[in-house]
Amino acid sequence: MKKLIPLLLMLLASTQLFSQENLLQNAYSRDGSTLNGRWNYILDPYESGFYNYRREPHDQSENPGAGAYFLNSKPKDETDRVEYDFDVAPTLVVPGDWNSQKENLLYYEGTLWYKKSFDIPDFDAKKRYYLHFGAVNYFADVYVNGKKLGTHRGGFTPFNFEMTELLKAKDNFVIVRVDNKRAADEVPTVSTDWWNYGGITRGVTIYELSQTFIEDYNLQLDTKNPSLLTGSLQLNGPAKADTRVEISIPGLKIKKSVTTDAEGFATIEIPAKKLVRWTTTNPKRYAVTLSTDSDEISDTIGFRNIATKGSDILLNKDKIFLKGISIHEENVMRGGRAYSMEDARVLLGWAKELGCNFVRLAHYPHNENMVRLADELGLLVWEEIPVYWTIDWENSKTYNRAETQLKEVIARDKNRASVIIWSMANETPQSDARLKFLTDLANTTKSLDSTRLITAALEDHPSEGNKDKMVIEDKFAEVVDIVSFNQYYGWYGGAIENLKNIRWEIDIDKPVIISEFGAAALQGNHGNKTEMWTEENQEYLYEETLPTLAKIPQLSGMTPWILTDFRSPRRMHDVYQNGYNRKGLISETGDKKKAFYTLQDFYDGFGNEP
Repeated sequence: MKKLIPLLLMLLASTQLFSQENLLQNAYSRDGSTLNGRWNYILDPYESGFYNYRREPHDQSENPGAGAYFLNSKPKDETDRVEYDFDVAPTLVVPGDWNSQKENLLYYEGTLWYKKSFDIPDFDAKKRYYLHFGAVNYFADVYVNGKKLGTHRGGFTPFNFEMTELLKAKDNFVIVRVDNKRAADEVPTVSTDWWNYGGITRGVTIYELSQTFIEDYNLQLDTKNPSLLTGSLQLNGPAKADTRVEISIPGLKIKKSVTTDAEGFATIEIPAKKLVRWTTTNPKRYAVTLSTDSDEISDTIGFRNIATKGSDILLNKDKIFLKGISIHEENVMRGGRAYSMEDARVLLGWAKELGCNFVRLAHYPHNENMVRLADELGLLVWEEIPVYWTIDWENSKTYNRAETQLKEVIARDKNRASVIIWSMANETPQSDARLKFLTDLANTTKSLDSTRLITAALEDHPSEGNKDKMVIEDKFAEVVDIVSFNQYYGWYGGAIENLKNIRWEIDIDKPVIISEFGAAALQGNHGNKTEMWTEENQEYLYEETLPTLAKIPQLSGMTPWILTDFRSPRRMHDVYQNGYNRKGLISETGDKKKAFYTLQDFYDGFGNEP
């Protein structure tokens, strides 16, 4: 059902009533007109383009005046004063973060305005036009031709707005106010261990759609019957009721028709006895087309089951050990936020070279290119939202922001076979409020998607009276499907040589994933294996940690920290860090450290494939 969520309940002279639109499913595969490229920008640290001198938002004024940047005002004559001009302003490349493009913006956190002019060459008043953003970090106010479309918050999930009524064939412009300031009640909160890249960090596209179109769909292998495909679809538009929709899967010789109800919704059940299931060694995918008289959309979908049984993870009922690595969304050699399919191929190519069948995309939803390519390569994926460290657990607005980001990434990636885990949080301190917050997220996730597993990166600690015995004492472990935890024995406390004496006692019959372990090393810095910051020290920690972790009875996988060095303002040692977290197995120049090969050898001889 089409549900519009009001963001502002006021009628503005400069804008229509605007709403957050439902996300277009599989916009990735639709034909669209890109707005990627160079956009003019204006730096606005005092936010004078958004507020007047009384600190009142221009876009809530009946007469905003020329000082409102979203109007893109021009002087009427030589006596008219306008104190900005996008057309003579410098440019930034979109998609891309501003920090890595302009040296003076490296640490900038605040407001920056983007502007792009565009035409619609074959403009058709009978069509509907949507403006889609892959991601903007963190707040985005979006205006087209001086009218506000809406607002989005959250730096790593897609959003879109309909702009049909505002367009013309030529001389359109879109203006986006972006604000990446951190705040205590946001998700993530003020303290993270990654770079706060600001800007329009993923692609911007215009989609031309029919009056009634296929807005949403999902298609999965049934959890109980491996010869049945189940799902649903949703139409948007005036002709959504009693509409015939055809589902075609040529690779299975399937053509199935369903008819929508009064709300444009239909369930799907399709027998598929000859279906080849998607696995890590044979990532079989099928072309799937959904069509009506007025719309058609195609996807490429793999079908598989993921489940747990006791302490085992089962892919299509076969036990699998998840040989993984954690990844941040950075292009280490170019610098800055990763955004392209080429970036994804570099990162996931390294993961495959390492011997991985699994990746953890930390600590926020990554670009859709990553999960699309993982589908193709046969890599299983852990996705998570940035509920990280200390969140404002008792703030209902903060919870809603976390839940919204969770819903948006599930909506985007629910048809991706590679995605098997939704993670609720990372390294969060225990409290009753936190337990309720995370449990509510988990319940929401299960209500939206019961076909995948739930986890969170928890923390371990020594048992009382025995410093060599490590335990997990977290009530949220009772909620999740997989018990995952980060452990840094030998780096944040403890001696590497004592790792052989450490044991983990986990009194719960669930699969265990070690979601993080590691040590930092500056690539090319060599020395004694006990000397901090050397490749030998990092290698030594891996050599001692891997066999120790392998003794955990419930161990079903691991994602060591981390594939590549990544930028972090918390890491400021001028010799060894220089603004980078150095726990990567690959440096920011793309050079592999010694520990890369240690983990590669371990994966080569450990675990199994279905």
